[in-house]
Amino acid sequence: YASVKFCIYSYYLINLRTYCTKKDKIRKGSFHNAESNKKMNYLWKDNLTPPEFPRFEGNTKTDVLVIGGGMAGVLCAAQLKKSGVDCILTEGEKIGNKITKGTTAVLSAQHDILYSDMIRDFGATYAKLYLEVNLRAVEKFRELSKDIPCDFEEKPSYMYSLHDGSRMKQEAEAVNSLGFDAVFSLETPLPFRVSGAVYYPGMAQFHPLKFLYGVAKKENLNIYENTFVYKLKGTTAYTKNGTIRAKKVIVATHFPFINLHGLYPVKMYQQNAYAVAYENAPDLGCTVIDAAENGIFLRNYNGLLIVGGGSHRTGKKGGGFNVPRDFAKKYFPDAKEKYAWINQDCISLDGIPYIGHYGKLLPDVYTATGFNLWGMTTSMAASEILSDLTAGRYNRYAQVFAPDRKMKAGKALANIGISALNLLSPTVKRCPHLGCALKWNSAEHSWDCPCHGSRFKENGEMINGPAMRNAHVKQTN
Repeated sequence: YASVKFCIYSYYLINLRTYCTKKDKIRKGSFHNAESNKKMNYLWKDNLTPPEFPRFEGNTKTDVLVIGGGMAGVLCAAQLKKSGVDCILTEGEKIGNKITKGTTAVLSAQHDILYSDMIRDFGATYAKLYLEVNLRAVEKFRELSKDIPCDFEEKPSYMYSLHDGSRMKQEAEAVNSLGFDAVFSLETPLPFRVSGAVYYPGMAQFHPLKFLYGVAKKENLNIYENTFVYKLKGTTAYTKNGTIRAKKVIVATHFPFINLHGLYPVKMYQQNAYAVAYENAPDLGCTVIDAAENGIFLRNYNGLLIVGGGSHRTGKKGGGFNVPRDFAKKYFPDAKEKYAWINQDCISLDGIPYIGHYGKLLPDVYTATGFNLWGMTTSMAASEILSDLTAGRYNRYAQVFAPDRKMKAGKALANIGISALNLLSPTVKRCPHLGCALKWNSAEHSWDCPCHGSRFKENGEMINGPAMRNAHVKQTN
């Protein structure tokens, strides 16, 4: 017991010293590193005028309320309206202006090294259903894009490994066994040799905000912007200017904000992703992802080459922008940087999203979250699954994504351990979500939570949840 107390006391002193040093550096303006000298700018927002939707005021009723105006929320609302369901969508700011604006917008069922793992852990039936619903999603995007100008392009996708060709071959064989003609190859369009790659024909890419705005306009969705839902009691949503009583609710807020149900803070975490878009770089004619953990990914758009990499758990240190910039400098030395941005991904512990009932004690509340790196096709899959579940219809894909499935105990304990350490960290700058210590992000001048990924501006204004209010981070002069 004395040893445990000594370790905790030592940990406290070490963190207190680190905190005070960082605080002093921030006060002197010396803590920001070289990455912070380059302004963040989002490719998909450039030269694009977003639609305008009113703020909700008053009190009303609806069949289904969708909370969250990203790709998942808008697609759910569109699918519900097509089914003849009375539906309202609320967005705390502007639709598409959170996670969707930072996606790389790849439409592919090639979700890392997943299918061989799914066959091993859950069986071939589940793996086949996961593959099928994501292939269906690509086709739905293809069909909808015929009427929505969104720069849709057919692009095959590659996943490669620099050192483990046998793993790539195993993944290709697994996908083949599920009925899709993936191809193992030693050749890629990349300017370096690989040990092996898996090629998926028939995949695609698009402009996510052009598509999102187009869907909202085409379907004439009932959207309220600048309408932040600060509390959900049963199926009644409370906003600053009134309440919305619904029969069913879909929480599509990236990370679910109701903490007492579903254990989402235990079975997920958030990860920062970094992307840089370059002029004067080659067109690869495909989308590419490195199979290594937090590896490089590549795609072209409108004469630009997007290079991503350096991902790390939100609030922790990682490669950041240095990784894609170093990669481009090495392989595309004549390329010129034009855009750079940070995005976030919700990472589930088993690599499969959570789509379905929010929790056992909330029978009329549903969610779609934990999309990992593949939010576009998974958002489309969620719209199909949740439109059925909210109507009481059977959906054969729902079983794969059920949020109440068994967690991997080891990963869950590790995730809890990280949160516990940050709760012990002695700093006055705490996340208003569950009280974890905030960490300074010098790349985007933000305060980030390592526990569950909430992010705040330099003045404490909330950027991303699951926190529901601003943080107190005022500096001492």
